[in-house]
Amino acid sequence: MNATSVLTNTTLLVIGGGPGGYIAAIRAAQLGIATTLIEGDQLGGTCLNIGCIPSKALIHAAEEFEKAGHYTKGSALGITVQSPSIDVAQTVRWKDGIVAKLTGGVAALLKKNGVQVIKGWANIIDGKTVEVKQEGAATQRFICQHLLLATGSQAVELPNMPFGGNVISATEALSPTAMPKHLLVVGGGYIGLELGIAYRKLGAEVSVVESLDRILPAYDQDLTKAVAVSLQKLGVKTHLGCTVQGLNQNGNAVKVKNAQGEESEIVADKILVAVGRRPRTQGFGLESLMLDMAGRAVKIDDQCRTSMRDVWAIGDVTGEPMLAHRAMAQGEMVAEIIAGKKRHFMPAAIPAVCFTDPEIVVVGQTPNEAQAAGLDCITAMFPFSANGRAMTLEATEGFVRVVARRDNHLILGWQAVGKSVSELSAAFGLSIEMGATLEDIAGTIHAHPTLGEAVQEAAMRALGHALHI
Repeated sequence: MNATSVLTNTTLLVIGGGPGGYIAAIRAAQLGIATTLIEGDQLGGTCLNIGCIPSKALIHAAEEFEKAGHYTKGSALGITVQSPSIDVAQTVRWKDGIVAKLTGGVAALLKKNGVQVIKGWANIIDGKTVEVKQEGAATQRFICQHLLLATGSQAVELPNMPFGGNVISATEALSPTAMPKHLLVVGGGYIGLELGIAYRKLGAEVSVVESLDRILPAYDQDLTKAVAVSLQKLGVKTHLGCTVQGLNQNGNAVKVKNAQGEESEIVADKILVAVGRRPRTQGFGLESLMLDMAGRAVKIDDQCRTSMRDVWAIGDVTGEPMLAHRAMAQGEMVAEIIAGKKRHFMPAAIPAVCFTDPEIVVVGQTPNEAQAAGLDCITAMFPFSANGRAMTLEATEGFVRVVARRDNHLILGWQAVGKSVSELSAAFGLSIEMGATLEDIAGTIHAHPTLGEAVQEAAMRALGHALHI
């Protein structure tokens, strides 16, 4: 050990202060476990700093600006406004203020619960020893009983178009200094479309290049149709079945090849590459542990144990689904297992939400997934066009869909597309986790007028007696 190093002992050492890491640390400390959390950048991780939270802030600002623009020509509501303008720098400051408040809140919670937080970059020596380099301070070496990997993920970079200059990731896209004239989005998944739609509403011309033949390929087409229609209305140009070949010689356009092999160029002053994320497994000595891997991800069991005793892993570093709420649930569970509780990570369903316009939420099995599993199911859909609250929100596009077993009516899945349907995800998840049947949902009194009534009506329709359609 270096003579300038400081040796510290701790029971649980967490590498990574994102949603999974900080939740694990807080819960462990609550249970009386001596806990140290190592974070090299900002507490809150990708989700809080450069992902979930700032993107939703930007999306909200874009929606409000676009809404104001609609009122310049009057509206059915009787509202007329003068031509609106937007100060993008102020929008970014507002977004940053929300992030700062939340990261400050995380820091306060960690301190309140007695977690030792070390700002520095970790390097794993072995399964019990981690060295941390801090700027302007002596190197610290930690000896731990339990090591928890919560290092998250990072944006995938294209070999023929690396990040830099006008080629940006979601991180840069969330802090624009000004609106580009033309934003080209590489990747038609949820990250690319969420940000592409926001930029379009803020005034930029937007084009999307997707290698597959449709947008949002992870979602079924019944759900994505409404988003495709919205893109067309907004004027977002989509180039489907096309692959990006790289920048042209001048660097002001992207070379694109279609399915027939024909090449063309799309001029753009900003290129957002959003082709996915990969587990963050390099740069901190993880290879020294020689853990079993699942592709690029760390392999874990249903308790988030790795192949090495007392080394745990949670969240994006363990692969799909890369969702903050999955990481948080895993982190809480690991802390409780270390404290002696008997827990296993076996959720009945994990909600997935796409914050496009309109929003999409999927919880549990889709009709196609249930069919592929050999299950005989009932599927029923209730449209928002028949929902009173949706009418008052001027948001009648979309629907709620339920999937249930035909023999015992056990609910297997929910899907919805429409305005604010992300808020229905809690009800969807709860019904599946508690083993609800169609009769349970149909017999539960839902408040009127709410979008949630469409949940009840979908269940009633599956039973053959919908009342409002």
